[in-house]
Amino acid sequence: MTVSIMTISDSCDMMENGAVGLPCTPEEEKRIITELTNKAESNMKEGNLYYIISNRWFTGWQRYTGHGIGSYSCDNHSDDSQPMFQLEAADRPGPIDNTDIVLKGSDSEDEDPQLLRTLEEGRDYVLVPQEVWEKLFYWYTGGPTLVRKLISQGIQKTFIVEVYSLCLKLIDSRDNSQSLIRLSRKASLHDLYERVCALKRVESEKACIWDYFNGRKHVTLSNSNQTLEEVNLQMDQDILLEVQSDGFWSSGYGKDSTDNELALVPIEPLRSSVTIAGGPTLSNGCSTGYGSSFFRRSTLSSPSKDMEDECDISRPVTRGGRRGLAGLQNLGNTCFMNSSIQCLVHTPPLVDYFLQDYTDKINRQNPLGMHGEIALAFGELLRKLWSSGQTSIAPREFKGKLARFAPQFIGYNQHDSQELLAFLLDGLHEDLNRVKQKPYFETKDFDGRADEEVADECWRYHKARNDSVIVDVFQGQYKSTLVCPVCSKISITFDPFMYLSLPLPSTVTRRMTITVFYGDGGGLPMPYTVTVLKHGCCKDLNQALVTACCLKSDECLLLAEVYEHRIYRYLEIPLEPLSSIKDDEYVVAYRLPKKQAELTRLEISHRYLDNCMSDNLKGFERKLFLTPLVTCLEDSHTGAGINIAVSKMMSLFRRKTFSSLTEAHSSKENGCASEAIDELMNSSNDNSGPENHLTDKTKLEETSCTEFCFQLCITDDRGLNCRPIVEDSLIKPGKLVKVLLNWTDKEHELYDASYLKDLPEVNKTGLTMKKTRQEGVSLFSCLDAFLKEEPLGPDDMWYCPRCKEHRQATKKLDLWRLPDILVFHLKRFSYSRYLKNKLDSFVNFPIHDLDLSSYVKCKDASTNSHAYELYAVSNHYGGLGGGHYSAYAKLIDENKWYHFDDSHVSPVSEAEIRTSAAYVLFYQRVET
Repeated sequence: MTVSIMTISDSCDMMENGAVGLPCTPEEEKRIITELTNKAESNMKEGNLYYIISNRWFTGWQRYTGHGIGSYSCDNHSDDSQPMFQLEAADRPGPIDNTDIVLKGSDSEDEDPQLLRTLEEGRDYVLVPQEVWEKLFYWYTGGPTLVRKLISQGIQKTFIVEVYSLCLKLIDSRDNSQSLIRLSRKASLHDLYERVCALKRVESEKACIWDYFNGRKHVTLSNSNQTLEEVNLQMDQDILLEVQSDGFWSSGYGKDSTDNELALVPIEPLRSSVTIAGGPTLSNGCSTGYGSSFFRRSTLSSPSKDMEDECDISRPVTRGGRRGLAGLQNLGNTCFMNSSIQCLVHTPPLVDYFLQDYTDKINRQNPLGMHGEIALAFGELLRKLWSSGQTSIAPREFKGKLARFAPQFIGYNQHDSQELLAFLLDGLHEDLNRVKQKPYFETKDFDGRADEEVADECWRYHKARNDSVIVDVFQGQYKSTLVCPVCSKISITFDPFMYLSLPLPSTVTRRMTITVFYGDGGGLPMPYTVTVLKHGCCKDLNQALVTACCLKSDECLLLAEVYEHRIYRYLEIPLEPLSSIKDDEYVVAYRLPKKQAELTRLEISHRYLDNCMSDNLKGFERKLFLTPLVTCLEDSHTGAGINIAVSKMMSLFRRKTFSSLTEAHSSKENGCASEAIDELMNSSNDNSGPENHLTDKTKLEETSCTEFCFQLCITDDRGLNCRPIVEDSLIKPGKLVKVLLNWTDKEHELYDASYLKDLPEVNKTGLTMKKTRQEGVSLFSCLDAFLKEEPLGPDDMWYCPRCKEHRQATKKLDLWRLPDILVFHLKRFSYSRYLKNKLDSFVNFPIHDLDLSSYVKCKDASTNSHAYELYAVSNHYGGLGGGHYSAYAKLIDENKWYHFDDSHVSPVSEAEIRTSAAYVLFYQRVET
């Protein structure tokens, strides 16, 4: 039997293939790219160039160089200390191929090939710095080349790569011809005029460009240094070109923003304008809502009285008269924003607040706020939505303010409505905070004081620094209890909350069959079938197997996926979703010592000599078979030490030694194989024969080690450049050493390979997932899961003041004080480095009479009612790639429900409100 050791080599010998500048090995390519990426990240500045590469090609390059599969962008860092998926070695990829992410008809000869609009970074493409692209292109060539610039967004100057330029449709009023103009959002209106005038061959002094959003004239775009982002131009919107000729503007016929017909009119001087909140306004002090300068036509009618009432913050607006039924236009994947806004603008306390004059309550000096601009933008939008006679509104100014202060929402990608809601509530609070100078308070310890005393003290401190309508309406308080597992130190804090993010207890289970191997050769492999949650993670599977296989206290399990008789990857990430394991895959578990992370892991694969008689290849070829084994090397890292470890593992399968164990093994289903072996050894009364002498484990190891001396061959991780070593050769310790075990006819006679054949699939054909009724998941069960006691994660350790060390404490949450408006966020989305998932479970939530009295721990008699009634729901339909948001909201004045689907608003019955699409629930307290 021959053993070949495979370990990662860092040699840098140049490959003799004649390629100029080609690195010697895939590992060298990986090293160079990593160094170039880190260098580019340390010198990030606006204007740097980044290149787009198809993720399909880049993934192939990652396999070739040994990278783990994962998203790659300009902020990735290589960390070889972190566990990665072990990938099967791949061939060197061909030329860079970006054809799958560009529009059909775009190729490398195009000046600017256009990307598909549905792409997502990390899933469809990756972004690499210019230096990385130049090196990859030098090695592989290919294309088409897709270059983009790094720009800064928002007041915080957040760096992003502008993957999609702003695309505008230019309409020439002289002949109604249409052209596409592509510019950066950071380009100025002056740049736009230069591009348009050069394209249409007109003088800039005789050109006038209109904001022609939705086919209606709104305002002229002055030839200035304002950026396209600042004037709130949207992707794919229309702009209208008019040209001066003989004292007239060639406007043709169109409509302005108030549906007035426009015809050829004489040129008149521009009207002056003043601004509030940093944006342009009409002459009456009302913001235009479009961020442009001012009107340039005497034929434009003055704003209607309704618009004056709507925009004049000093004039109160009353509810009623079928107000509040206006839709919000989708500006390009902005349904997430529209859904959250509709829920907020139908929150009665906010409606009453913003329909009154709130300008004197704006805190413009708050360093944590947005200078009052978010509050003003939201307030104006709410007043427009509640003005009578409105059908749908384009929230362009609000989106512009949002992008300025929250660069994560820049562009036209789909986002999470709950994330927008969280930012908006926090931003409104800071802009409306009544506290101008926040006092400082030193946090006091619990020290055994009564909960009521500590809670009231914490709430007073919080209110002394945070006092706004948002705090009054949306914020509650919960009790957090931490207990040290070593010294039992108890720490109690009372913290405010704006909303409650509730996990969804899964009602779908999955049966998984896993074969467990002994890493010390102490027992035969045994398959175990366990039931876990379908949407669980590897930690849940590991825990179920720990119970099923009677794992010892000093052992741990190492999960691995086996593909084509080799370990394809180790499942070492506890929170990796089980959905990444398919039903037809093969997963094994190895029982190893708990300190295995400190030891060198030995991976043993099996090969046999196959006689090839094909026309193309005649002779013998080594092929993989059987299931790999894994053990740990304690101290010896020589050829002889590895020889002993391999012999110890294989001794378990000697035919004569363990032939009598077959019955014991088959008689114990889902039991402990080691117990069966021990029982058989202890019950043996015949000690005269040489076969029974071998049942002693120590003698067994000694016999097998001295009887066979394995030949060792060291090679790289891909099985190339093997070279034999002698028994006393030193093996460099590492986290993983791979061994190949070559079987001959002699080994087949001595060892029983049947235990290493035919692994069961994770889920055998015919087994179905068990589903419970939809009504099984209630809002109360979600709340129970949120409030249950659980240990902190390894990455969220608590520093115990008594032990003076970080401990994995247990945490327990309790509701203490509830707000008037209670928001529940149902955690349907789960994200990890490698996978995203959505739960479509139906949650049965009450519309009326939600009673939370039993959940509130504060028993103060003066506490408000704990009964709530639903008034709004934010819904998410579909999956992660192409979902859609809408909202249900109750018009309090009419006591009727309506469905707000972007621009479309329609009545809906109360029976239709409860669906599996419910994502964020809004409840209002009902006073008894």
